[in-house]
Amino acid sequence: MRRTICLSMLVLLAGCEQRAERRAEGEAVERAVHNSGHAAPQEAPAETPTSTPTPKPAPTATAVDVAATDAWIGRWRGVEGLNLVISADRQAGPGHYTLEMQYSLDDKGVFQGVAAGDTIRFTRPDGPQTLRATDGEATGLKWLADKKDCLTVKPGEGYCRD
Repeated sequence: MRRTICLSMLVLLAGCEQRAERRAEGEAVERAVHNSGHAAPQEAPAETPTSTPTPKPAPTATAVDVAATDAWIGRWRGVEGLNLVISADRQAGPGHYTLEMQYSLDDKGVFQGVAAGDTIRFTRPDGPQTLRATDGEATGLKWLADKKDCLTVKPGEGYCRD
């Protein structure tokens, strides 16, 4: 009887340990999914003995980034009156853009974007976004499916050149 109780307790403890491991794995996956659209977190710099904080450098774009994304400057049209106008932000420097968007039937705005590889990253009220070159089919919009020169923010939101 004593042996049965001991074995039962060992099985229960092993089950608890497995649940804790699965919970930790689930939390790690959830964090990864939550952070997948964002820039990778950077380690905090070691504290310095000075009392003045070190300013963070502004994001910079490489010449390759600029060459790919400068070709996107101009007007792009979506469906149902949605549109995107990309212009270079000369004041901010190479690889910086001003995006004028009507991105839903009710939402429009002007946003600042920065080249990142072959994309432009920007933030709107609905969160951080990434603009990338695609074809019409990749926009997920049947009205743009036959287009070849398009930009997509996310499925269901795309803009093409005429």
